Amino acid sequence: MKDVVVIGGGPSGLMASVAAAENGADVLLLDKGSKLGRKLAISGGGRCNVTNRVDAAEIIKHIPGNGRFMYSPFSVFNNEDIIAFFEGLGIELKEEDNGRMFPVNDKAIEVVRALLNRIQQLKVEIRKKTEVKDLHFNEIEGHKVELADGEVIKAKNIIVAVGGMSVPHTGSTGDGYPWAEKAGHTITDLYPTEVPITMTDPHIKSTELQGLSLRNVTLSVLDPKKGKLIKAHTGDMIFTHFGVSGPIGLRCSQYVVKAKKKHNVREVPMEIDVFPEENTEVLFQRLKSQLEKESKKAVKNALSGIMPERMLPVCLRFAEIEETSLGPEISHEKLRNLAKMMKEFPLTADGTLAIDKAFVTGGGVSVKEVYPKRMESKKMPGLFFCGEVMDLHGYTGGYNITVAFSTGYTAGSAAAERVNEAELT
Repeated sequence: MKDVVVIGGGPSGLMASVAAAENGADVLLLDKGSKLGRKLAISGGGRCNVTNRVDAAEIIKHIPGNGRFMYSPFSVFNNEDIIAFFEGLGIELKEEDNGRMFPVNDKAIEVVRALLNRIQQLKVEIRKKTEVKDLHFNEIEGHKVELADGEVIKAKNIIVAVGGMSVPHTGSTGDGYPWAEKAGHTITDLYPTEVPITMTDPHIKSTELQGLSLRNVTLSVLDPKKGKLIKAHTGDMIFTHFGVSGPIGLRCSQYVVKAKKKHNVREVPMEIDVFPEENTEVLFQRLKSQLEKESKKAVKNALSGIMPERMLPVCLRFAEIEETSLGPEISHEKLRNLAKMMKEFPLTADGTLAIDKAFVTGGGVSVKEVYPKRMESKKMPGLFFCGEVMDLHGYTGGYNITVAFSTGYTAGSAAAERVNEAELT
């Protein structure tokens, strides 16, 4: 009988294996794929954003999916512990914008190798290309892991670290949910997060904006019934042939999904503020001054230095201003409308790409049914969860990997502790 069986060789499973073995447990790591750490190897665009160097409260602000739950795992293993852990393995890290931590050589594969080397040093038994068919729970005699080939492995403790349903080519295909349900757990609604948003607007469908990147703009999701702000994010985004993507597009995506469901609507209004640091009146005065200065130029040319060139014709259409109009021909009312369009550029979201195209899965094993300082099931002693299989999700920027490493280490340590306690009794 194994002390601890870890199912899943992603970030949380690898860290759980390390923690359990460092605390003296006999560990078996199972993964159905041919390579361990596949999601880690492609994270951060292949550079691996291992964590984020800000305080715990700031990290939790960036984990909209049950972030407060993370205070307890962070008391066991936090972002500074993650940094110290990898530096202890010889991975030199550097800090980039917004506290994001990357390996100095920008190679995610080196992070994966360092983790795998540590696991091998600790003599963790690794079995790849090994698919788990089912779990059988028995508090008294020990749990059993049934493999797809019929083999049954006895385990004192099982750590489920199989991920959600996003990026399925890395092995995350929702395997853990039925096992959790079998143990009596609730699986909260699953939905895509950190995923491109799809839109119905003619100016999106026409692809006239496709490929246009905007920097330091604010993207807002509005209440479909009242028009009030639900959520806004400021940063960079890009128009696609079907909608919007980029950092703030991904961050807003979950609020589109939730608003559609909550209000039972097909479409959710959104808008872009191209000039978030100026109010509408200041922008109006700037446009007015520019048109007076360039009075002999068509408005399209006169304002080309102020507004992204491919976006300006769309704003002019909304404001009912001809592109060839000269400044003196444009009324102040229409110019105010143009300023308003630049501050409230309208978009209509009808959803997002599917969950298998998302970076992260929203929903999962309910955090209310897991002890946060141990990551152990409240329903089944000896069953632990970590990483994305749980109803925990953050924005991109190192937050999800921080959750994975922290919950993985916490689960591994607690599983080993449970073994040690049993041996003393």
